[in-house]
Amino acid sequence: MSEATESESRRLLGRLREALAGDDAGQARLDNITHLIGDSMGTEVCSIYLFRDAETLELCATQGLNPESVHEIRLRIGEGLVGRVAKTGKVVNTPDAPNAKGFRYMPETGEERFSSFLGVPVQRLGEMLGVLVVQSKDAREFSADAVYALEVVAMVLAEMTELGAFVGDGAALSPLHQKPVLVKGVVAQEGVAEGHVWLHEPRVVVTNPIADDPHREMERLNDAVDALRVSVDEMLEMSKNGDKEQLQVLEAYRMFANSKGWMRRMEEDIARGLSAEAAVEKEQSLARGRMAQVQDAYLRERLSDLDDLSNRLLRILTGQGSETGAEMPADPILVARNIGPGDLLEYGRSLKGIVLEEGAVGSHAAIVARALAIPLLVQAKRMTTEALNGDHLMVDGEQGQIHLRPDDSVLGALRDKMAMRAKAQERYASIRTTPATTKDGHRIKLMMNAGLLADLPSLEGSGAEGVGLFRTELQFLARSQMPRRGDLVAQYQRVLDASHGKQVVFRTLDIGSDKVLPYMKPTDEPNPAMGWRAIRVGLEKPGMMRMQLQAMLRAANGRPLTIMFPFVAQADEFRDARAEVDKTVERERRLGHVLPERIEVGAMLETPSLAFAPQKFFDEVDFLSIGGNDLKQFFFAADRENERVRNRYDTLNVSFLSFIERIVERCQISSTPLSFCGEDAGRPIEAVCFAAMGLRTLSMRPASIGPVKSLLMKVDLDELRAIISGARHRGVQTVRPVVMDYLRSI
Repeated sequence: MSEATESESRRLLGRLREALAGDDAGQARLDNITHLIGDSMGTEVCSIYLFRDAETLELCATQGLNPESVHEIRLRIGEGLVGRVAKTGKVVNTPDAPNAKGFRYMPETGEERFSSFLGVPVQRLGEMLGVLVVQSKDAREFSADAVYALEVVAMVLAEMTELGAFVGDGAALSPLHQKPVLVKGVVAQEGVAEGHVWLHEPRVVVTNPIADDPHREMERLNDAVDALRVSVDEMLEMSKNGDKEQLQVLEAYRMFANSKGWMRRMEEDIARGLSAEAAVEKEQSLARGRMAQVQDAYLRERLSDLDDLSNRLLRILTGQGSETGAEMPADPILVARNIGPGDLLEYGRSLKGIVLEEGAVGSHAAIVARALAIPLLVQAKRMTTEALNGDHLMVDGEQGQIHLRPDDSVLGALRDKMAMRAKAQERYASIRTTPATTKDGHRIKLMMNAGLLADLPSLEGSGAEGVGLFRTELQFLARSQMPRRGDLVAQYQRVLDASHGKQVVFRTLDIGSDKVLPYMKPTDEPNPAMGWRAIRVGLEKPGMMRMQLQAMLRAANGRPLTIMFPFVAQADEFRDARAEVDKTVERERRLGHVLPERIEVGAMLETPSLAFAPQKFFDEVDFLSIGGNDLKQFFFAADRENERVRNRYDTLNVSFLSFIERIVERCQISSTPLSFCGEDAGRPIEAVCFAAMGLRTLSMRPASIGPVKSLLMKVDLDELRAIISGARHRGVQTVRPVVMDYLRSI
């Protein structure tokens, strides 16, 4: 790159800064910028297209095309060469535009006179804002220097768009971060919440994209990169004895931090006239753009590492750390790209709701959010770029919608919904102590799921008859190192104390798959949900299982103890695990510890194979609990974290209900207590159908007990079973329509 090219680029950016600093309103400022760019690049045309909505680009300013076409020309994403740039996020550079693939002729613009076309995306941190185009009559392919210069200008335009530089009377753009926005997400925890935004990691805002002194900016960049390298080296030193995966991530950080190519590109951007911050953000935008295109998981992770490293570098340059001085609102709704269970537990119950751009229904965050009964939506695109700290926010965890800065009509509708939920909860409170007995006299036992000590007050308030599932892995997931046995004894003791004599079913560690302990060596598995997890880990690492069993036995301190092993796929796995219980009990006896009054040992039926175990297994096991979440995904071969297939299969599918009925029958032969545990148990319609299939114990979130009990008390199970059987004999795929008709009739 020549010194003359650098100087020309700096001159253009200097003129741009003067234009941006002037008193012109938004539209006049945009018009002025097109003239500056066109003159500087020696082209007859310069046009700026910006997104009006997610699918539509609008010509917002031009020099050289018909001025009457401004704000009249609109293109769908992918339409014409401009739409192609917007769709792919890639440069289009052609000397013969009318004959280029995808060219769309628009006579109202008069652009047929222009042969050459260069279009570059206007994007900020991977978010497409529009397209910047230059055209000329002579047939020429623009040089690499010209393309590079236009990309630098596009980056400045994106930054100034974010700062609201084009807002004003007759402006091309509406003010950012002021209008109501509706974002769709995936429900990971139901509920409706109103509050104000609290950003987990406040966005870095670059207020000085253009710089006068490139040498000074080079010094600033080098100083910041040196500080970044030192911090990465320190993290590596501290993590030398940590797990392999964490070390691999930090090694990737060090590789990027020392990358000559990364530094060279940022230095070239500074030489063009960008500030150090803007150069870093330009690299970050390119990385995010590539991330969106890459399918390979390894490459996506590496680009994600580069994105995170760029964030760290920006915070060093700008001084905008996570401590911004902003005060958390009294009713915070957490907004983040993603979050780990430890960070989420630190926020605790202070949160009214959680919105994540990434995440999955079965993620660690979802597990904690369910334990805390906080509404959670995941896969909510662009939330961290749309939301500002303190923005009014309403989360509809039933419809999967996030209303950012909602208008009065939306506010009214959602507040009415919240009021109705509150009234329903009052109604459920009135039947809290009433047994769940159906109209035809069947008694259904309703238990609650828990995973934190904070859940236990719900045992009394919800009317639950005990804890049907206590997830012991949350205490392990929330720590940076393996908990000590003494800590576990104290934890389990507090759980049993808080239950006031009601049954608590402790499920042993269910780790693996989506629940990877930060201090355990990860396993590289193509399908972790069906891999080394739960009881398989416990049987291969008997020391860990023994420590947990000892903690449970000592915490019981003479009280009854109920232990359940997760993910048992065959009878021998259960027998081996039960043998570990027997050995641990004998060891505790020899050590003189007080043993539980009685011990019940059961298994979770989460794989179809266990339903077909020999009848002897059903005789041996003290109780069984159907783990509905995993059983359903294996039954239908549909990954519950894959949104494309997760909702294709209905729980009330006749095949699944018939399978549940078969399990009930096998347990009845051996008089083996059976329960159903999982999200579906807490859905009233599904719950009454399970009861109709013969299940007499259901375990669910505390908030679901009231609605489930209320519906059970209105239903005649014999009638409902007959309706389901009739639909099954008619060959329907799902009984949901006939069940809904029956429920409406009562």
